[in-house]
Amino acid sequence: MPGFEVFGDEERKEVQDVLDSGVLFRYGFDQARNNHWKAETFEKELAEKIGAGHCHLCSSGTAALSVALAACGVVVGDEVIVPPFTFVATIEAVMSAGAVPVFADIDETLCLDPESLEKALTPRTKAVLVVHMCGAMAEIDRIKAFCDQKGVTLIEDACQALGGSFNGKYLGTFGKVGCFSFDPVKTITCGEGGCMVTDDRKLYEIADAYADHGHDHVGNDRGAEGHAIMGANFRISELNAAVGLAQLRKLDRMLKIQRAHKKEIKAALGRIPGLEFRKIPDEAGDSATFLSFFLPEEAVAAKVSDELAAAGVDGCFYWYHNNWHYVRQWDHILGLKSAAPLPLTLFETRPDYEKLNLTQSDSIMGRTISMLIKLSWTQDDIARRINGMTAVLSR
Repeated sequence: MPGFEVFGDEERKEVQDVLDSGVLFRYGFDQARNNHWKAETFEKELAEKIGAGHCHLCSSGTAALSVALAACGVVVGDEVIVPPFTFVATIEAVMSAGAVPVFADIDETLCLDPESLEKALTPRTKAVLVVHMCGAMAEIDRIKAFCDQKGVTLIEDACQALGGSFNGKYLGTFGKVGCFSFDPVKTITCGEGGCMVTDDRKLYEIADAYADHGHDHVGNDRGAEGHAIMGANFRISELNAAVGLAQLRKLDRMLKIQRAHKKEIKAALGRIPGLEFRKIPDEAGDSATFLSFFLPEEAVAAKVSDELAAAGVDGCFYWYHNNWHYVRQWDHILGLKSAAPLPLTLFETRPDYEKLNLTQSDSIMGRTISMLIKLSWTQDDIARRINGMTAVLSR
């Protein structure tokens, strides 16, 4: 991770196909495009790859989340259980739908704790939005069982976990819908892009229309297409889809490299006293985009984070102080600061976000450091990284 480390002739060829045709729009212009359908081909190949019934490619992972929430019927006033550790887009998508994010604790998987869901559940709960953070899975079997038992919709944010799996089943295919991101720093990239997958044909048709102003995409005459619903513009361009298509075809190679690099570094660091690794329910299904570990206490983790940076060990993240990925730093979200009024401000039952009680999550995140696994590392790079990390962590 990320895919831009392996740009090559494959991406150039797919993009050149689009430029040669002159058709950058993903729909229509059948004659001019010379049978090049990059977005459509991407959708078919990804769905086949991960065993999903349907895939809809759109403009970003955030767009995919918005489309998924709309397809699942999440509306103003509904509550959606979410984790406090995720990229802010997860929460922004829920709020943009007019729904109310309800935070539940994470556990040592760095994902939603199945034990925390019951406490967050209310009669207004419409969905659980589980996030498979940093490339590995939540205890998705237990979370799915909870959702099935309670009759709430399970939505998977697998934006950081493309290619990850649990017991042989790909992440993103356990819930009603799953979402992926293909932004500039994801495992594969479109530059900007994302997608929603589902096995439910009806949900796919809603998503497909909603992301394109309600067009039903029936027939080959765009001007004659029906509009059963209103929608928005979450379309991806053929240029972005072309880049992603070439990247998708490299996914297995990327995962193999990531897993090998992570395995080598993890084995070396495993000998350091006081260091514990993140819990991964299925090690074989880890996409290996990050190596996450816990230190004994918050003060130690904060100090080590600074020391790693000073030692030239780049790509190590101390999420607890990160502005984009942990709830404690989201002043704009906790204070509901928006350019336009948010519907959830109308609901007296909404949580007081400035008084969240997430002591379990705070304890875990305060001790966590995650290191990005790069595709471009050489064996010398890995050796230097191991030596630098060992020197810092053994002090």
